[in-house]
Amino acid sequence: MAGVCPTCGLPEELCMCEQIAREQQSIVVYTDSRRYGKVVTVVEGFNSSDIDIEALAKKLKMKCASGGTVKDSRIELQGDHKRRVKETLDEMGFNATVR
Repeated sequence: MAGVCPTCGLPEELCMCEQIAREQQSIVVYTDSRRYGKVVTVVEGFNSSDIDIEALAKKLKMKCASGGTVKDSRIELQGDHKRRVKETLDEMGFNATVR
């Protein structure tokens, strides 16, 4: 038996709350240079109350085959993975832009 969404009251298979929450966030993907010239891909702009950032970071790290961390509501991945991160976020329903 399917559950009911606490936000909209619809059955979970018909609920669009999570999809709408993902589309309304403006996520920015960019690279930053760190110590010794190392490149880090930074993903920020998440609303931490709607999204499990730890689980999303784990999925992005697996897709990019790299290490990373979550700091201050943003995801940092080791290496330059802007294109792959944007594609993955678009597949998941997020509205991501590359800077």
